[in-house]
This record gives sequence, C-alpha cells and structure tokens, in this order.
Amino acid sequence: MEPLRIDRGEDTGWVVLTLVGVVDVATAAQLRQDLTEVQTGPDRYVALDLDGVEFMDSFGLGVLVGGLKRAAAQDGDLVLICSRSRLRQLLDLTRLTEIIRVEASLSAIGPPPGRVG
Repeated sequence: MEPLRIDRGEDTGWVVLTLVGVVDVATAAQLRQDLTEVQTGPDRYVALDLDGVEFMDSFGLGVLVGGLKRAAAQDGDLVLICSRSRLRQLLDLTRLTEIIRVEASLSAIGPPPGRVG
C-alpha cells in the first residue's frame, strides 16, 4: 500500500484535496495538518477526494469529523468525494454519511453557496 500523498487543487470555488494511499494512525496527523491549514486560511469550502484512498482506519475517520467541525465553526463546508464502494461502505457503516455530505464526483457537488460554477 502506498503511503499518503495529498495533492491540492481548486475547482468551481472548492479547494480540492486529493488523497492517495493509506489514511491510518501513521498518516492521519499529516492529513489533519494539511486540512487544518486549508480550513484556517481564506478557503472555507473544502472537498476531500477519497477515490485514491486504499485504506482508512478510525484515526482517519476522526480527522474527517474534526474537519467537519472546523468547517461548521467557520461557516464553511467539508464534502467528501467517494465513488469506491469499499470506502463508501465504511462511511455508511460508521454513519459518517449521516453527518458529512458524500458525493460520487466533484461535478455532483456544485459550487459553494453564493458562487456561480
């Protein structure tokens, strides 16, 4: 399995962090740091593309919840992009899909509130 790589881009008003590899106890701190840096800057709308994630454990799930709390505190949003059935099953099983918006693609998200895509 590949160690975690995080690429940053922008699309239709969203900062997109594309994750590739493993999100676990060894890499969750890296994701938390990168996500926090983006969310505490001028960008309040963040999409995490999880389609390149090979494995995620409870530490990674905790980072997602923390990111959602930061987004809410800053009147922003955090959306997950996930079309991989195995990872989607994990998000469903842990009921994260009940609190975090999950879409199959970036185009399904649409522009953030107040922005035209």
